[in-house]
Amino acid sequence: MIKNNLKKSFIAGFFSTITIGVLTLLTYKTTYGVFLIASFGSSMVLLYGYPESPFAQPKNIFFGHLLTAIIGLFFLYLIPLPIYILLPLAVGAGVGTMILFNVTHPPAGGNPIIVVMGSVSLDYIINPIIIGSFIILIFGVVLNRLILKKKYPS
Repeated sequence: MIKNNLKKSFIAGFFSTITIGVLTLLTYKTTYGVFLIASFGSSMVLLYGYPESPFAQPKNIFFGHLLTAIIGLFFLYLIPLPIYILLPLAVGAGVGTMILFNVTHPPAGGNPIIVVMGSVSLDYIINPIIIGSFIILIFGVVLNRLILKKKYPS
């Protein structure tokens, strides 16, 4: 049991480092934009620690992040309320929408907070959300399926 947990924790930590490292390099060492958001760090827990989880499946990762970021933008730009009311409404709408569309990805529940508090632009949907999620999924499939020989996506 301890040996399995040690191996699993090392692999998850190692592959998380690689994936977030690539997103970090793209963000800070290129002029292509921002590829990294805080909630992607939480996505690593599911993608590499628990890839068999329904919450770690590609459609959940991609659409969970996409839907909650769009909802955050909707609230930021179209709902004229104080931030202390806007934030809980945006998070609640994001969580509810993920569940409604069966694309629940718990780390994405934080995206409306990032969007509203950061006052991001509409470009945020393209980069980091769409492109960053796509990069994460490429790494997730390659590392889980080809290197670890796991059935991913399951």
